[in-house]
Amino acid sequence: MTDTSARKKIFEIIVPVMLVVALLSIYIASCRMKSTPPAEPPAAEGEIQQVPPEIDQGRRQEPEISVYVADKGAVEKMPMEEYIAGVVAGEMDPKWPLEALAAQAIIARTFTLKKIAESGGAPQHNAHASTDVEEFQAYSAEDITDRVREAVRLTRGEVVCHNNQFIQAWFNAYAGPKTALADEGLDFKEGNPPYIQVVEGPGEKIISEEEGQWAAVFSAEQVRAAVKEVTGEDPGGLETIEVEKRGPSGRVTSFNVNRQTISGPSLRLALGSTEMRSTLLEEVSMADGEVKMQGTGYGHGVGVCQWGARALAEEGRSPEEIIAYFYKDVDVVTLWD
Repeated sequence: MTDTSARKKIFEIIVPVMLVVALLSIYIASCRMKSTPPAEPPAAEGEIQQVPPEIDQGRRQEPEISVYVADKGAVEKMPMEEYIAGVVAGEMDPKWPLEALAAQAIIARTFTLKKIAESGGAPQHNAHASTDVEEFQAYSAEDITDRVREAVRLTRGEVVCHNNQFIQAWFNAYAGPKTALADEGLDFKEGNPPYIQVVEGPGEKIISEEEGQWAAVFSAEQVRAAVKEVTGEDPGGLETIEVEKRGPSGRVTSFNVNRQTISGPSLRLALGSTEMRSTLLEEVSMADGEVKMQGTGYGHGVGVCQWGARALAEEGRSPEEIIAYFYKDVDVVTLWD
């Protein structure tokens, strides 16, 4: 065999091999570019949280739940994902970025499943959930849009767990410059869960001053009645009201009213959470029989800040990355396909 024919024979063998190697390299690279989907429920120590048995339709199957529809006064059955779409539309502006809506869907799904697992959901109505925002979550079927449905579809079956258990999926409209711990923002008596943390509020970058700041004036009698409602004791004619203590995020955890201590979150609820919009107060003063308050934020400030979720979404964060920003050491897992 001549040198030329030998080289030709080697070339005929090497070229196909090189072609196969090149194609294999391209395939591997394309696989690496694909995003990693949320994991199956993690196999760690302890019992893995699953769909509550009362709504379980079988492994990896979407549950069906009974929902008390408040404006009809009736209980209706619907697939879980259909209910979540109504919650997302009721809790967040459907025009907001898709990733923010999707993060809200994950939170709403987690909140619902935890509530069902702990108490059956809405046992007072013999239902698993309620559309009454005072009892459960906001709900608005008429505001469901294609964007909302896409956000729910993208996160289908996804929930947030810590140590394999559903978290307390708290969220708020606007946390201001910092989010709150559960015991300071909600007066949560069981202490602060390990996954709840104080983080910088990214919503501050995009919210308008009109939306983010608030001021309210309450009569002395309103404050007196609120204190009596919370404590069961009449403080008498209002003479003084002062901030007694603040938490790590700067929120007022307790007031001193006529030398009587009252929880900050409790006073807010008693005065009206849409009037006293937060406990992140910059001013509390009393003059001419009135109490003036001025502050930042809307809501208790614990967990996911919706305006913050919008800001992170506009930065290009994924729904799962938004969740991870606000909660510490959590897993987003998929319970059904």
